[in-house]
Amino acid sequence: MSAPVDERISDEIEALEAILLDDVVIKKVDGIPKIIETVVHPSTGDDVDQQYVCVTLEVKLTPKYPEDSPDVALRNPRGLDDETLATINSQITKRLKECAGQSIVFELIELIRENLTESNLPSGQCVICLYGFVEGDIFIKTKCYHYFHSHCLASHLIAGEKYYQEELDKLPNWQQVQAPPYKQTCPVCRCHVSCDVEALKRAPHPVESTTAPPFSLTAELKALQKHMAALLARQIARGGVVGMGDTGPPPLTITTASDNEDEATNGATCSTAPPPKPPAARPAVKDSSSERDSAPGSPQARAPYKGPYRGFNRRGKPGRRPRGAPR
Repeated sequence: MSAPVDERISDEIEALEAILLDDVVIKKVDGIPKIIETVVHPSTGDDVDQQYVCVTLEVKLTPKYPEDSPDVALRNPRGLDDETLATINSQITKRLKECAGQSIVFELIELIRENLTESNLPSGQCVICLYGFVEGDIFIKTKCYHYFHSHCLASHLIAGEKYYQEELDKLPNWQQVQAPPYKQTCPVCRCHVSCDVEALKRAPHPVESTTAPPFSLTAELKALQKHMAALLARQIARGGVVGMGDTGPPPLTITTASDNEDEATNGATCSTAPPPKPPAARPAVKDSSSERDSAPGSPQARAPYKGPYRGFNRRGKPGRRPRGAPR
């Protein structure tokens, strides 16, 4: 039989469910609420497309809640950098101390929503061009809450479709028919996205890409080049470099009998130097068995087989279990 639930907790949960409806999840153990979870978005009215950031608030109710403060954690932040998350966490800690002994979950939701409304612009960098998001940039938010400059995402999707088509053309016709069609995916999490590539392509380039100063070889880059050159020289001295100018042995290649014959023929026709003399053989004791084996017509004297390799003989034999049959 489950223990009775504190009336203050029941009232708080009822209020949260009435306000947030399906946006709040109450996890219970033996009928007792243990975890309250909800995804918090910035306040943008009814325009959901303008919500560029979000975070999941997880509140674990302690056994003596609300007298004791609950355990609060922010999960799955989208569009928020570490500095913004640290600011929100510090404000949550302060609010928990100020409201000890009171129901605090809804106040925490409002606190986070205020911060998200002020930071309703994706922070960090576009993973395609590695430039940040600044005022004047035209960017897009995917369903998985990842952000890219519109022009960058268009270039990425066009290149991805081109690569897919090139790989598809290498397949035989029967595999091309069975291959699935190309699907647009998020560059970060590979989730399926649906974008109008032509509309994205018409967007301007990122602002920072047009205003960035031209590249110049600074003293820091020169020092880095010198350091990397020293590392390369050390690796060459230790014999651990494989790349351009490598004078080591050629890589192992697989040849056939016909290739060996062609190589021998080419070597015989193109070579002008006399063949090397074989080393002097050691005197050996004659053996009747060795003479018999090397006699014409013996198996050892037969020429090696140079025909095509036909694999193992897999014909069924009496008493042999067929492949795939139960033991």
